[in-house]
Amino acid sequence: MNGILYTIYDVMENTAGRRSRVFHVCISVLISVNILLAILETDPAILEQYGDLFAVIDSVSLAIFVGEYATRLVAYRASPDYSKRRFALLRYALSPMMLVDLAVILPFLMPFLAVDARVIRVLRLLRLFAVFKLARVSEPLRTFGYVIRSKSTDLALAFFILFIVLMLASSLMYYVEREAQPEVFTSIPAAMWWGVVTLTTVGYGDVVPATLMGRLIGAGVAVLGIAVFAIPAGIIASAFTEIR
Repeated sequence: MNGILYTIYDVMENTAGRRSRVFHVCISVLISVNILLAILETDPAILEQYGDLFAVIDSVSLAIFVGEYATRLVAYRASPDYSKRRFALLRYALSPMMLVDLAVILPFLMPFLAVDARVIRVLRLLRLFAVFKLARVSEPLRTFGYVIRSKSTDLALAFFILFIVLMLASSLMYYVEREAQPEVFTSIPAAMWWGVVTLTTVGYGDVVPATLMGRLIGAGVAVLGIAVFAIPAGIIASAFTEIR
């Protein structure tokens, strides 16, 4: 029995080997199809024309995803990270990827439960969470996840610096522009929308400074935004270089 569990766990969790590759390719295709359907069914014309086909695909997907989820719950005992820990099954069920699997399954089950139709429509958007399942079956995405985890401290510091810059820029702009545009810069939180748009150099143009000092601050923040966002990009790039 243990040998079977280890085989199943190896096929589902590892990417090496022919059986593992076939399994991961099949799951990846199914995930991609479900993401595409979740997008297409928001168009009433497409849903009306192909609704029956979508329902069949939903049923097949539900059976496969539930089977995969249940199989993982059974095969967790072969996991070296959970098999010897207290409350191992609960810990495994509450792990991030298992919660993603559960979030993907729930929308399929809603029509069978006594749930309001509006709630069902909202919950069905959780099907888009299936994109995170690709992180489990795709080697490049696994590598990206490893990079993020390995540099989590550095990235947290970079985004903390970004948050400080955003707060300072928004506060300065609020105090400079509040008299000239009281209906726009009503508060520092309201000014943060301008701060985000300017730091990211998007520049929607819906909120712009009107005073000379405000424009000077805006120009400085726009230039600073390029430098600030280059920090996490550099951290991630260096991490990819290190693992090669």
